Amino acid sequence: MPRFHCAVALAADSALTLPPGAARHVQVLRMQPGDALTLFDGAGGEYAATVERMGRSEVAVRVGAHSAVERETPRAVHLAIGMPANERMDWLVEKATELGAASIQPLMTAHGVLRLAGERAEKKRVHWEAIAIAACEQCGRNRVPHIHPVRTLASWIDMPPADAERFVLSLADGAHSLGGIHDEALGIAGRGMCLLSGPEGGLSPAEEKDALARGFAPRTLGPRVLRAETAALAALALLAGQ
Repeated sequence: MPRFHCAVALAADSALTLPPGAARHVQVLRMQPGDALTLFDGAGGEYAATVERMGRSEVAVRVGAHSAVERETPRAVHLAIGMPANERMDWLVEKATELGAASIQPLMTAHGVLRLAGERAEKKRVHWEAIAIAACEQCGRNRVPHIHPVRTLASWIDMPPADAERFVLSLADGAHSLGGIHDEALGIAGRGMCLLSGPEGGLSPAEEKDALARGFAPRTLGPRVLRAETAALAALALLAGQ
């Protein structure tokens, strides 16, 4: 059944004119009055709905019952990523959403080639948010991960998500395997996790030192050097299943 995100608060047993984005999707699919669809607003759960009227640019639906179904990971995993270049960041946002990231923090780092500021940075954030919404529609998530504004690593490092265990991907000697994390290592059950991953070329020695000084535990995915997006997604998949 087609799923659509609505950036308005939904209510059971109500009439609704779909927002422009969702309406365009319904029209592209050539849905007709009487066709069933699923709506979600990001606040939790999803709603059954039925197309009532198709206009030239508007689509009216009847919102039905609410289902409290959730498809989130057992623990919230927040991904802070040194932005890879070009379309790789788009791909990373899509796949991180599918894997269950609770939030994504794009970072500018010493070795990163992507530099964004001002209006251009906000346009990119909105673009990535749209990618995350589309990924939620496809994978069944009813909560859209928060895409934070682009920041430098130096300005973010003192402000990671509160009450979350902190990890940084590292190739340094002594870094423990990320796959070796168990509940007892995470402290209080249900506590979230924050994963810091570098761009192409990784974090600089100074950046990694700053992260360690602020309580980020060094973790490794093994001896192979992975692409930035591969490393972040592999680590996210491991942490999301804990």
